[in-house]
Amino acid sequence: MTLSQALRLFAVAAIACNVATLGLVAAVVRRRVRSRELVRGRAGAGHRSIVGVAALLATAATVGSLYLSEVAHLEPCRWCWFQRIAMYPLALVLLVGWARRDRGVHLYGLPMCVAGTAMSAWHYALQHFPDLGGADTCSLASPCTVRYAWEFGFVSIPYMAGSVFVLIGGLLIASRRR
Repeated sequence: MTLSQALRLFAVAAIACNVATLGLVAAVVRRRVRSRELVRGRAGAGHRSIVGVAALLATAATVGSLYLSEVAHLEPCRWCWFQRIAMYPLALVLLVGWARRDRGVHLYGLPMCVAGTAMSAWHYALQHFPDLGGADTCSLASPCTVRYAWEFGFVSIPYMAGSVFVLIGGLLIASRRR
């Protein structure tokens, strides 16, 4: 698989995350699926299944970012590293929470999702507006304003990461025990 094919695949996956997030929000707003029903399994997916999906998403994002840096040799910038600092342990926390059937895993995962989403949004803004104050914190060798990917006219690597963080956060909220 070439780098451009991988980036296109990752962009499609990010858009799929956006669609899934919108579906989750719509289900909650329309009250078709109450989070209590999700937890008890009446809606087809119990707490453990939801956390398992979240763990799978975080693990896939981790593997994807490692592919981009270690196989495709794209050097991550400073803000990319900050997002990785939120995503990599999130994958581990969710896997352990899933394996232990920890109903409180959202307490550990949600702060990482919020931090990762904020960092992704800031990095995405830096790509659009390089004159923002945070752009000067990056190195010349790996500037934060460079767009290694710009699929469909708007999907960059920080957008991809942010999409995963938001969906995982939504899933963790849905998995909460009420």
